[in-house]
Amino acid sequence: MATITGELPAEGYNPSMYELLKTVNDPAALRQLDRKQLQQLAAELRAYVLDSVSKTGGHLSSNLGTVELTIALHYVFETPEDRIVWDVGHQTYAHKILTGRREQMARLRMIDGISGFPRRSESKYDAFGTAHSSTSISAALGMAVSSKLKNEKRHCVAVIGDGAMSAGMAFEALNNAGAMDVDLLVILNDNEMSISPPVGALTNYLARLLSGRMYDTARRASEHILKRLPIAWEIARRAEEHVKGMVTPSTLFEEFGFNYIGPIDGHDLDALIPTLTNIKKLRGPQFLHVITRKGHGYKLAEEDPIAYHGPGRFDPAEGIKAPATAGKPTYSQVFGDWLCDMARADERLVAITPAMREGSGMVRFSEEFPQRYFDAAIAEQHAVTFAAGIACEGLKPVVAIYSTFLQRGYDQLIHDVAIQNLPVLFALDRGGIVGGDGQTHNGAFDYAYLRTVPNLVVMAPADENECRQMLYTGFQTNGPAAVRYPRGAGPGVALQREFSPIPVGKGEIRREGKKIAILAFGSMLKPALDAAEKLDATVANMRFVKPLDAALVRELAQTHELLVTVEEHQVMGGAGSAVCEALSALGIEKKVLLLGLPDRFIDHGDSAKLLASLGLDAAGIEKSVRRAIPE
Repeated sequence: MATITGELPAEGYNPSMYELLKTVNDPAALRQLDRKQLQQLAAELRAYVLDSVSKTGGHLSSNLGTVELTIALHYVFETPEDRIVWDVGHQTYAHKILTGRREQMARLRMIDGISGFPRRSESKYDAFGTAHSSTSISAALGMAVSSKLKNEKRHCVAVIGDGAMSAGMAFEALNNAGAMDVDLLVILNDNEMSISPPVGALTNYLARLLSGRMYDTARRASEHILKRLPIAWEIARRAEEHVKGMVTPSTLFEEFGFNYIGPIDGHDLDALIPTLTNIKKLRGPQFLHVITRKGHGYKLAEEDPIAYHGPGRFDPAEGIKAPATAGKPTYSQVFGDWLCDMARADERLVAITPAMREGSGMVRFSEEFPQRYFDAAIAEQHAVTFAAGIACEGLKPVVAIYSTFLQRGYDQLIHDVAIQNLPVLFALDRGGIVGGDGQTHNGAFDYAYLRTVPNLVVMAPADENECRQMLYTGFQTNGPAAVRYPRGAGPGVALQREFSPIPVGKGEIRREGKKIAILAFGSMLKPALDAAEKLDATVANMRFVKPLDAALVRELAQTHELLVTVEEHQVMGGAGSAVCEALSALGIEKKVLLLGLPDRFIDHGDSAKLLASLGLDAAGIEKSVRRAIPE
């Protein structure tokens, strides 16, 4: 086999060609390699990542950017005894490949395949399960404290990206860690900056110098002496900050109590390995700043890292191609179009997202209305309270946020928005099963955590046009409202351009039948209608989880023998539970079949297949109802 070097060839590589990589089945084997072989390994590993993701889909840009860093960490540290916590974890494909899961990459993010994120149950090398951002420093600090309490000698490393570093939780952890006498290494994987001239030979040399034991010993000794002379100590401290600050952005992290090292080139193994080796010998909180480039080595991903962030299957030689014919619009696109249309109609509209512009469909709005668009970074709590502050001053904020991400801003939703009854509209994307991202991203709990909050209107559109009109309805509501919609495309209902408000708290009958009434919420209307054709059942599109249409529930209960609620949400505490509560309040005793997600976390895989396996397709609904039909 010819040596793989330099840029990735567009055609990729067949897995059988990875002669060096296929000898590395765990980090112990990696550490047996000669340093001179690591560059070859990095090239093969990068090619393997590209080849694998192009066949399965998944995160690409971030993984191509962390190949050398992953190799260096496992080469220097004694994993799994030493702990590495990867923030978010969508950059861990190289880590998975080097820790015995190379062949399993063929079923990445598929049913019964490996996860796209670290998972403790999957491998002993996955020290901490991650998928939401900014948890790594807290977790690694907890591990470091535990090791000290148990008198166990191990290194604990948190690898966090510059985006995740923008969240308050990361700074809370830094503040806590800097005040503790524990050995903790935080690595900032900074991939928003290009590797400019200062991050070259001189800066790499400085990083090795600052991480060296001689410098550290001298620094600690002088600190011990000079602290007895307060004036001299302050002069020395400021001088050190000044010298380091001339070439490094160290001041902030030094103030937290960390010894700052870097920045260094995260694609240079000859810089990474000596620096990490030096840091391994140091005591106390250490902070290493590493500069990487998303998509590194694959030109198409380097040029457009956002497009290649989470692609589906594609040909590496041709790159991602737009489909020949446009498909049905996704709910995110429906939201994005409504947002622009509504902004033109009402200049009070302000749009906010916690770092999910592309995923939430807000690119066009950000370009057409830049003065009214705010990216709050990965800071969900701040985004919600920021919106509350805007609403206090008479503007109309719309917060575009994923269902599982709003979980992180729940106190702010209650305390800052709902208690004050402020007109904030939450466009809640990714409700229900999300597919490849799996249990950490499934929007399985939002009906339950939203419907318990006073003043909040909760809507669940059954199709694209209903989503558009519900967004308008929620925007016109003089109080907090949420429109919760699924990932992907809807059933293909044509969009009505003009706005038409939906009466708040009113459902509708979509099919008349006998004996059985199916109360469908949101995305479950289509399979419910299909099942009803075989069952000759009545179908109600409930539309509102809160306020629930109690009058419609009463009518259906009085005219049918069995009520069936169906929702793409956990049954416990969900919309079906709301129906049972309404029946109880009305004093009506009626047999009710609750269909929805079970009381367990649903794993990754194809969304349609997962829903079918859970009995939430038309066939599954029909089967469940037939079992429950009164004799």
